[in-house]
Amino acid sequence: MPQPRRRLLFFAEAISLAHIARCVTLAQSLDSARYEVQLACDPRYLALFGELGFPVHPTRSISSEALYRRLAQGSPLYTAWELHRYVQDDLQIMAKSQPDLVIGDFRLSLSVSARVSKIPYASVTNAYWSPYARPKYVVPELAIARRFGLRLAQSIFSLLRPWVFAQHAYALNKVRQDYGMPAIGYNLNRIFSEADFTLYPDLPHLVPTIDPPSHHWYIGPVIWSFNKLPYWWTSLGHSTPTAYVTMGTSGNVEIARMVAHSLARGGWQVLVATADGGSIAGWMDGIWVDNYLAGLMVAERADLVVCNGGSGAVYQALAAGTPILGIPMNLDQYLMMGYLRRSAAGDYLRAGLATSESVMHMARRIIESGSYKSRAVQLKDQMLRYRTGDRFQACLDHILDQVVRFNPHPAASAQGGSATGLLPTLAPDHCSGPSMSTW
Repeated sequence: MPQPRRRLLFFAEAISLAHIARCVTLAQSLDSARYEVQLACDPRYLALFGELGFPVHPTRSISSEALYRRLAQGSPLYTAWELHRYVQDDLQIMAKSQPDLVIGDFRLSLSVSARVSKIPYASVTNAYWSPYARPKYVVPELAIARRFGLRLAQSIFSLLRPWVFAQHAYALNKVRQDYGMPAIGYNLNRIFSEADFTLYPDLPHLVPTIDPPSHHWYIGPVIWSFNKLPYWWTSLGHSTPTAYVTMGTSGNVEIARMVAHSLARGGWQVLVATADGGSIAGWMDGIWVDNYLAGLMVAERADLVVCNGGSGAVYQALAAGTPILGIPMNLDQYLMMGYLRRSAAGDYLRAGLATSESVMHMARRIIESGSYKSRAVQLKDQMLRYRTGDRFQACLDHILDQVVRFNPHPAASAQGGSATGLLPTLAPDHCSGPSMSTW
């Protein structure tokens, strides 16, 4: 007798395209004969994906502009009032869909709503935000960097960072306490990774963690790309060095424009994805422009990818075996680029200091050395062997077969609100094999 399909509910926070793309890609990788998939998200980016093949529950996310403004100011990302609204939306959707498992990508409110609903909760979050990672925290593009200079700003940032992280964690802890749950802790790393199961969409070789617990698993990079090429694709030259410039939905348009013109003046063929919804496709002075280019194919065609340093763009470039020049602005991007710099598959310039001259100098250095390309190809090979879709499904099978069967609706424990204390011990090798060791 066939087993009934397991019902999965993905929650994607729509503050950027990357979080929705990651959820959609993971959802579409699953066997539809075994899983009934639903998605909850703000619909602002959904038109980009065409027919999804599963139902969508509209919900609210704060505007991307509000988030980027708060990041630039160093302010908390969410207010308690906003997270309370999120929780109410989550609860309504979960009551309607009745999932066996909730999977969230930066939907912090699930720390409360999934526990209130007594539904197991898995969070997809980059390993550099894990409490078990040891990243180097570089001061991002904040006012203190412009006012005091980098050296003093870094000292101030290092001194104040624990307090700043505590401020960022306040809103979620307040909402948890309003629902009678203990605080997770006043640490941003705990807030971002708190779940019954934490799934890292990273390569452990690139972004390692130290002794993660048994419910933290690497699933590998999640690659999503458009597959429609622009009309000018067949007109591109084949003997000219080519750069793919993409700052994503969270990037700075002025920086993208400066980079494109700098490289074009230096004799490069520049392919630019604007991601602003209003650009007109075309060509001028060596710069080819369109909205939302087929990123993976364009990265394969390019000798260099210039991006904002976000994990989505970085892994897309590495999947093509192409080295990266990052120009990060916020802390998330600096963390990703810090690990990439250590891997020697790319390097970065600070957004606040990037100039036409520094962009040209670093682009030439990355291309002419050859070592960056070699390392990017090595990481591409590792990504191909990692088989993210298979690992993700193996994790879900393990969670659902050994957890839901014995404990269909685990209640939040008294220790930090996680349900894992009430679940059977899971053997990490079933999901991530050797990647669970310390790299």
